[in-house]
Amino acid sequence: MASALANDYPAQFDVEYAEQRDRLNVFFRLVLVIPIAILSALVTAAAQNLAFAIALMLLFRNRYPRVWFDWYLYINQFTNRVNAYAMLLVDEYPSTTDQQRVTTTAQLEEGTLSRWLPLVKWFLAIPHYIVLALLFTVLGIVLFLAWLIILVTGRFPRGMFDFVVGIFRWSWRVNAYMALLSTDRYPPFSLK
Repeated sequence: MASALANDYPAQFDVEYAEQRDRLNVFFRLVLVIPIAILSALVTAAAQNLAFAIALMLLFRNRYPRVWFDWYLYINQFTNRVNAYAMLLVDEYPSTTDQQRVTTTAQLEEGTLSRWLPLVKWFLAIPHYIVLALLFTVLGIVLFLAWLIILVTGRFPRGMFDFVVGIFRWSWRVNAYMALLSTDRYPPFSLK
């Protein structure tokens, strides 16, 4: 039941699995990610204030300008590509324009968004943040082990890969609910 709800949730995240990995790229990943991570942090910092502006627009005008949604989604898509690269999910350096093998989608549920719910979504998301904090702790261990395995075998074990993608999928749904404000549907507690 939970996975059925998760599959039709209006925000989706997925990464195409690659059988073979570039060991050298993975070995130097922490160094290679620095420039694009700085760019991502700067762009994300600028976009953070938009969530507050969108909440005010919904509260007072009951409107979500489509151009604001598109821009905010675009920033999140870029950030998710950078995160996927940093978390060893892909070897391609993150593009500022192309989707690559990382798919981040969200649907703006125009006309159905509540005026007042953006004021409390951050509070309603607390249970998700607690579970995600625990999962991100485990994620650190899984990524370290995956890094070692990729260096030795040239492959990211599929179960570990799916676990990492699942955490980011869950996190993206919570982000779409709480920060992107594109849906009022409560995100499922699911990695699928």
